[in-house]
Amino acid sequence: MTGWTWEYDGYEPAQERLRESLCTLGNGYFATRGALPECAADDVHYPGTYVAGCYDRLTTDIAGRRVENEDMVNAPNWLPLRFRVAGLPWLTPDTAEVLDHGQVLHLASGLLERRTRYALGEGRVLSVRQQRLVHMADPHLASLRTEFTAEGFAGDLDVEAALDAGVTNSGVARYRELDGRHLTRVHTGSVGPDTVWLRCRTRTSDVRIGMAARLSADAPVTDWHEPSRVGQRTRPGLRPGRTVTVVKTVALHTSRDPAISDPLDAAIDRVGAAPGFDELLEDHLTAWDQLWRRAELDVDGEAGDILRLHLFHVLQTLSPHTADLDVGVPARGLHGEAYRGHVFWDELFVLPYLDLHFPEVSRALLRYRHRRLDRACAAARALGRRGALYPWQSGSDGREETQELHLNPRSGRWLPDHSRLQRHVGSAVAYNVVQYCEASGDAEFLHTKGAEMLLQIARFWADTATWDERLGRHRVRGVMGPDEYHDAYPGASRPGLDDNAYTNVTAAWVLARALDVLRTLPEPRRRELAERTGLDQGELEQWEDVSRTLHVPFHNGVISQFEGYGALAELDWEGYRERYGDIRRLDRILEAEGDTVNRYQASKQADVLMLGYLFSPAELRALFGRLGYRLDDDTWRRTVDHYLRRTSHGSTLSGLVHGWVLARARRTEAWKYCQEALRGDIADLQGGTTEEGIHLGAMAGTLDLVQRGLTGLETREGALWLDPVPLPELSSYGFSLRYQGHWGVRLRLERGGLEVRVPPSDRSPIDIRLPDRAVRVSPGETRHLPLPG
Repeated sequence: MTGWTWEYDGYEPAQERLRESLCTLGNGYFATRGALPECAADDVHYPGTYVAGCYDRLTTDIAGRRVENEDMVNAPNWLPLRFRVAGLPWLTPDTAEVLDHGQVLHLASGLLERRTRYALGEGRVLSVRQQRLVHMADPHLASLRTEFTAEGFAGDLDVEAALDAGVTNSGVARYRELDGRHLTRVHTGSVGPDTVWLRCRTRTSDVRIGMAARLSADAPVTDWHEPSRVGQRTRPGLRPGRTVTVVKTVALHTSRDPAISDPLDAAIDRVGAAPGFDELLEDHLTAWDQLWRRAELDVDGEAGDILRLHLFHVLQTLSPHTADLDVGVPARGLHGEAYRGHVFWDELFVLPYLDLHFPEVSRALLRYRHRRLDRACAAARALGRRGALYPWQSGSDGREETQELHLNPRSGRWLPDHSRLQRHVGSAVAYNVVQYCEASGDAEFLHTKGAEMLLQIARFWADTATWDERLGRHRVRGVMGPDEYHDAYPGASRPGLDDNAYTNVTAAWVLARALDVLRTLPEPRRRELAERTGLDQGELEQWEDVSRTLHVPFHNGVISQFEGYGALAELDWEGYRERYGDIRRLDRILEAEGDTVNRYQASKQADVLMLGYLFSPAELRALFGRLGYRLDDDTWRRTVDHYLRRTSHGSTLSGLVHGWVLARARRTEAWKYCQEALRGDIADLQGGTTEEGIHLGAMAGTLDLVQRGLTGLETREGALWLDPVPLPELSSYGFSLRYQGHWGVRLRLERGGLEVRVPPSDRSPIDIRLPDRAVRVSPGETRHLPLPG
């Protein structure tokens, strides 16, 4: 990493898929992995193109069961462009001698550049330079410019470009037994001398895809057609030292796009009107410049370089173009096929960052959840419950997409998957509704769609809780928490755990916030909502009661992850580290040994400690106080220490949460976990997972760690609350944000002080609340505020 570039030097087949993932280019509408255009999908390379929200559902007979899976579809591959000197084999770095090879991802411009020098024998060398963009101004365009230079010879160059619909979803080894052939009814054709087209559709969701490609070269262009591919050929002449340029420009549309009649016609029209590469690049650069200004982040050193890469990938997955789409937050971005492109709770780590930079994108992502509210209510009814039950994994229509079986690659066994018992997704949706509305000031959304979601999520929790006479408290039984290692009690015949602390505390928070929102609704709107949903005073009284009486278990003076957790066995952590080294996926190790992690006090990732991630210390104390528990600093510190020693960090989110919590609970150890969160994908700490797609929640979460975690930034009660805890390793940094209609509010923390600059506008002053005082900063004003020592 060198400032604004991410560089790879040399060709290393074992690292190629990781590079392809981290060199993905996208614009929020679609993205393409950074594979070399001359290389097809094999054990080394995996070109993949993914259109946001484009899913397809197939069924496979596997392990004696019929398994249904919905995938984010690997769309037709627009990249293929191969080349050779006439009379010689096609050149790839796997089959020819490579003298030099390098890739540079230019973050400022969203441009991927590659340079390769192929040795052809007898002193002849072909130098190849390519520049690739997925257009950030026009989300339906992409372009690839290739420059060929002959060194020490002359001759003809064969160049063949293609659009390929013969692709499958096969980028994740453990899914390959599942049917991955999603594209069907492929047709091809040509328009004029330089443009070819391809159309197809998905097998069950019937999404129509249209793609058109224009090839510009210094020689005539001809086309060719195969059953699932269409392409073009050209043969320019090479002379020593002279550069020959070939430009491939592609347009992509689907039937999900607004304001078109037919995706193929739209693609042909768009590629026909597209300018040359230099003009495309100019508009593309302008769009990226605007994004970087809105998401400005000024952090020194290696941490700043990595944060910039993380921001780049967040913006490629969720850009302002996303605001026009019906899509959620794909946990692995648009960068690969892990998790089948599904939407989990990762938006909990993504939207808080977007709220303060691109609120229109946050609103669109929340509308994805609102459009699927009816499906969530149907899921609750299927369990005999009222309200809304959002799925652990969501895709096209909001039904539960979580697989019922999963493969342990260590043992080779297919095992039951109970992760759909993670009912806490609804609480994450509710949290994001509140965070978005407080940051943006969007009262209209809060009073309409936001209130509807909050009401139904709260209703689910109130109806799910059961009264325990012995405890004198309400309980939530048969669930899983964020930890994911524990899905049942040892020896139990049924899955599920009782009174997961994270689940119960966040449920209590949802109930309390839903009551607050309903009380503050304009009376006509409150009446409308009550009439539509059958809400009455008796139900509100039940919410109030449950929000104050949900059970939170404790053991040995710490918060228990769930009821009975303290009775589980202790694991020989050092012994397992000595035997296996990397024990992040301890669950797979134990299962392969014939054991189960359900027997032990061991967590995959932060569970109880997630409460310290979501809520400030004061808010968390108030929440426990509302529930009738005293949560003092010593209890929380003991709780942090307890789980810190018993967590294997088998998720990229774990280091992030621990770093966030430790920044306030035990600052000296925080940076270790912050670094793990920063390096999670670039170092592939999870061991081969990044090549299947980046971890979007962890990337966005590191940005939010700087933006909200270390600054103690909260948006509530119409003010910006700040309580900075600068780490020695990260004590001076700045960023801009968008807050309730103020664009480009600039905050900078230096040792001992905070600078706040509000750009000129016609908006009202911003209220800033610090631990020891409150100040107002008017538009056009800059304030320097000393911080308590």
